[in-house]
Parts: sequence; C-alpha cells; structure tokens
Amino acid sequence: MLSTLSQCEFSMGKTLLVYDMNLREMENYEKIYKDIENSIAAAHEKISECKKQILQAKRIRKNRQEYDALAKVIQHHPDRHETLKQLEALGKELQNLSHIKENVEDKLELRRKQFHVLLSTIHELQQTLENDEKLSEAEESQETQMEAEAKQ
Repeated sequence: MLSTLSQCEFSMGKTLLVYDMNLREMENYEKIYKDIENSIAAAHEKISECKKQILQAKRIRKNRQEYDALAKVIQHHPDRHETLKQLEALGKELQNLSHIKENVEDKLELRRKQFHVLLSTIHELQQTLENDEKLSEAEESQETQMEAEAKQ
C-alpha cells in the first residue's frame, strides 16, 4: 500500500509539476501574445507614419515638378533688366512716332488749309472770268447795236 501511496504521491507531484508548467507556459504564451499585439500596433503606427511620409514626399515631388516647369517657362522670358531696357526703348520709339504723327497731322492740316485757299481762289477766278465774259458779251452786243444803229 505504501508503494501505491507512493505512486499516487509521485503521480500527484508529477501532475502538480505539469500543472505548474502549463500555468507558466500559459503566462509565457500570454506574454508572447501581448508582445505580438504590441509589435502589430507598433507596425500599424509605423505604417501610418510611412504613409504620411509617402504623401509628403509625393507633395514635395509634385511641387518640385511644378517649380521645374515654372522655371523652364521663366527661362524662356528675358530677365527684368532686359525687359526694362526694351520697355524704355519702346517708350522712346513711341514718343518719337507720336512726335512724327503730330508733325504729319500739322502738315496735313496746313495742306488742307492751302487746298481750301486754292479752291477759293479758283472759284473766285472762275467768277471773275464769268463776269468778264458777261461784260465782254454785253459790250459786244452794245457795239453791235451801235453799229446797227449807225448803219441805219
């Protein structure tokens, strides 16, 4: 009976040891499970952060492309100094052309006045010639009447 009792005690001791081992294994698995959950949460956070970095990198890349495109457009245009020189030259040319236009308009106005005077003079001359012709005809008709009276 002692041996049976001893075997039972041994079995019980063994079972207790297995039970303790199972409890420690469960604690160990729970610890590992928590570590895995923490690692997953950290990985999700890192993924979120990486996504934000990717979006920021895309935005920076897009801005750089826009800046490069604008830089190319700007390079096709002359710089401000040259543009100001061109504007100044065009301003001087515009002033010169305005002055020439005024001179041409003054000459045109003078020619109009001269033409008007010429037309007035021609008209007066025609009137004078017509008056002279009428006087000549009147004198000739008087002379013919006088000659006719003198012949009678």
